Amino acid sequence: MIPKVSIITVTYNCGDILEGTLKSIFEQSAKIYELIIIDGGSTDSTIRVIKKFEKSIAHWISEPDNGIYDAMNKGIGLAKGDYLLFLNAGDSFNEIDTLEKIPFEKYPSAEIFYGETLILGNEGEQLGLRRKKLPQNLTWKSFRRGMVVCHQSIFVKREIAPFYDLQYKFAADVDWVIKSLKASKQIIFTKTIISNFTEGGFSNQNLIKSWLDRIHILNTHFGIFQCLLSHIFFIFDNVLLKLKIVPLFRTKYL
Repeated sequence: MIPKVSIITVTYNCGDILEGTLKSIFEQSAKIYELIIIDGGSTDSTIRVIKKFEKSIAHWISEPDNGIYDAMNKGIGLAKGDYLLFLNAGDSFNEIDTLEKIPFEKYPSAEIFYGETLILGNEGEQLGLRRKKLPQNLTWKSFRRGMVVCHQSIFVKREIAPFYDLQYKFAADVDWVIKSLKASKQIIFTKTIISNFTEGGFSNQNLIKSWLDRIHILNTHFGIFQCLLSHIFFIFDNVLLKLKIVPLFRTKYL
């Protein structure tokens, strides 16, 4: 039996980019999903866009929330699928057969499937693959060097997925993925590009606060020594980027 994926889309005043996200979902060749939209009480064209596609949406709500991770928790609470995937406004599937390529039937016991992320510019141009190379054998310990897997490119079995820890306002996704990986026994690398992500997302818009959150998260999971070592690496890596010694994006994923 092919499992169902609960795709959770969180949005707030993103009516201009939401429709592209929804179309990338509805165009999927494998109709093995339910779509849940959590809107934070938008005042722009968002509700009009949602109602345009309402017949294809399993659940949607529009009400004030306590931030993006509170909205994601609402989505988890409504989800009925076997796996969860967060594809927020502005994100999209890489191809129309992305869901079809995920080997759910080949690995029925797997709790997590993960893959690559293609980064897009503000005009939709392809910039390249996410710079951090994906581990071939992902574990929670892989996160000692930060968010090695994009939030939009990891399917997590609903029965092991935790709720987001709302003490982290800007990087709770890092904590959420680590906890999910800790609870997993079988993790599968799909060797495919799963999602497109537009540069300049929520964390990038709040870099200092996200960085402070990550310090707390890495300290909690790995201890202070590993946390300090990781952030020394982050600083060194950023220096190399600014000096253009290392590229911003990758062109190959295998």
